[in-house]
Amino acid sequence: MKILFINCVCGVGSTGRIVTDLMQQTKAQGHTVKVACSAIEPIRGVTPDEVITVGSKWDYYVHNILSRLTDKEGLFSKAATRKLVRQIQDFNPDIIHLHNLHGHWINYEILFDYLSQADKKVIWTLHDCWAFTGHCAHFSLLKCEQWKTHCKNCPGLSSYPKCYGKGNVYQNFARKKKAFTSVKQMTLVTPSKWLAGLVRQSFLGKYNVEVIHNKINQQIFKPTPSVFRQKYQLENKKIVLGVANVWTQAKGFEDFLKLSTLLTNSYTFVMVGVSPKQLKQLPNNILGITRTHNPQELAEIYTAADVFINMTYQDNYPTVNLEAISCGTPVISYRTGGSCEAFDELSGLVVEQGNIAQVTTAIETAQRLSKDNILARAKKFKDYGNYQHLY
Repeated sequence: MKILFINCVCGVGSTGRIVTDLMQQTKAQGHTVKVACSAIEPIRGVTPDEVITVGSKWDYYVHNILSRLTDKEGLFSKAATRKLVRQIQDFNPDIIHLHNLHGHWINYEILFDYLSQADKKVIWTLHDCWAFTGHCAHFSLLKCEQWKTHCKNCPGLSSYPKCYGKGNVYQNFARKKKAFTSVKQMTLVTPSKWLAGLVRQSFLGKYNVEVIHNKINQQIFKPTPSVFRQKYQLENKKIVLGVANVWTQAKGFEDFLKLSTLLTNSYTFVMVGVSPKQLKQLPNNILGITRTHNPQELAEIYTAADVFINMTYQDNYPTVNLEAISCGTPVISYRTGGSCEAFDELSGLVVEQGNIAQVTTAIETAQRLSKDNILARAKKFKDYGNYQHLY
């Protein structure tokens, strides 16, 4: 069987690693696989003959700029998407497995026009809410519910995908609804029960929705001793770790800085994924590490930490929680989206959003959690990410 995966990135970032892991699994089952992805990010974890690169970096930048000016994310890159359709026809897959279509790289109307006519099995894994809103990928911070009926006046134009113009949310909602409901049969997959509940309330609720939790590579993310503490002279410190692909207010950047002022100097803080600009803003008790594409290095950092903190205000089912637990590190997470679905009371603690004082108390408690219980929870992750019944 031939399976084509379509995602904005391949082998980098959380969704990129999810896709390459799925490709490895399906290849091991005897399937032939390819992935279609954007040209803007490095492509990792696949062979050259398994990749269809959509457009060019120039296409990406043009799409990005026009999207910011017009609020028409996913409606440019027409030539690149028409070429992709021809390449899909040449590959002739039995299954097309969609992931993130936003990211300034593909024209969703052209793609779905093809999907609505092609006799193909279509699976779409949703990693956020973009598919059923008129603009945003997340709306929890905004407490907006326009998506349940029809988006009209978006309060989140400044959030991803950013728009500097007046917005096009009413038309975007209508165009997405028309395109995304045009496929006769499609299975939607969400990594969390939380997102599944939202999808069922949206215009995509006409389709079957399944919850399949994200899977991580536990051959990499496992207890991994290293010289991380010695390298940064942290041998006698308790390490509080935070990891994000991009640190923003919604990911808890400011909360993490506040937290660093509330604990004694026996603690040090490590933030992975900070930008060079943010690096300059960090106080002395926070070690900043810029974004890494090296999962082995991440496993070493998770293992070295005493506790992992996820102070996100908007998220679906963050794989960082799974990665930390798989390395034997307890997790403390805000009660956000499906973030807390990854752990139980023996492997992590839940804190209400913004309650930083409660986080400090949770840090003390988390350090008393049994590593054996944390790793027992990680064993359950082996059953995650199983799409075999859909293929």
